[in-house]
Amino acid sequence: MHIIQEEIGLPIYSSQAGSRGDDSHKIFTIGPLPPGFGMTLGNALRRVLLSSLPGAAVTSMRMKGVQHEYSTVKGVRESGVDIALNLKELKLRKFSKDTEVITLKGKGPMTLTAKDLQVSSDIEVLDPDHEILTLEKGGEVEIEITVEKGVGYSPAAERNKKSNEPGLIHIDAIFSPVMRARFDTEAARVGQRTDLEKLNLEIETNGSLTAEEAVQFGAQLLKSYFEYFGSSEKVVESDFIADFSRTGSQVGIGEDEGSQIKESYTPIEILNFSPRTLNALINAGVGSIEQLTKCTEAALSNFRGFGAKALDEVKDTLAERGLKLSDDDEI
Repeated sequence: MHIIQEEIGLPIYSSQAGSRGDDSHKIFTIGPLPPGFGMTLGNALRRVLLSSLPGAAVTSMRMKGVQHEYSTVKGVRESGVDIALNLKELKLRKFSKDTEVITLKGKGPMTLTAKDLQVSSDIEVLDPDHEILTLEKGGEVEIEITVEKGVGYSPAAERNKKSNEPGLIHIDAIFSPVMRARFDTEAARVGQRTDLEKLNLEIETNGSLTAEEAVQFGAQLLKSYFEYFGSSEKVVESDFIADFSRTGSQVGIGEDEGSQIKESYTPIEILNFSPRTLNALINAGVGSIEQLTKCTEAALSNFRGFGAKALDEVKDTLAERGLKLSDDDEI
């Protein structure tokens, strides 16, 4: 991570439900981040989420008595184009990579929806109420629908060049399960630093995977490329990469061996104490992690407004970072 994270602490990752109120729509927040990293991370994740996640889609259909998409069928209210567009919007989950042909049959009068599709156990229909076509009295229809699993966008024109069969109508396929991915950044502050950022990432999927799973898949995909670029053969300057084991250590600022050593100062705000505990520490003059680790339990207990609950909070938080309060016999 960026060397600044040593000063401001690890970014906090959280999520909250979106307007749909289920796992397919969530808003993720991560911060604080170094200046510019909100845009860097948000844009990279958004592009991957919209273009590179696997999903299922209808790629073609074959309708009895129809030779091309502009044909009409007696007793069917919709044209071939309308039916193709309705099939294109189907929300499906497919578990294997194999291509599968499903069927849709019916006799009017009735409205055929996604729940009327005859599918195997390998395909799950996620929007059973989605309308596909309407049959009038005396109308009859039989459609063979090809479902594939893929990535990105597959235009019908390209597949039509490879397989131009009479009666086979190719459909533009959008495989991505992510329906919406947007992000924004806002200012964040830690201690005296006011130039930091917080990233808000909103993800909405079609239900074939959760928003959390989409983010994890996108992050792992990016990580695989970054690890390739950052192989061990590359040379990095370790002094400019964050190492959280150095938090609380001393850094030399002199030009020779006789120079004085200045203690590092890490704001206690990055420990995310409760407001009551944080105010009690700051009012007592404890403003850094280094100062806090020099305090004893007895000294903290004497602070105004600092009780047993606050003491337990401090001890637990320090322990999470491998730190502790000073022992009484060390003072």
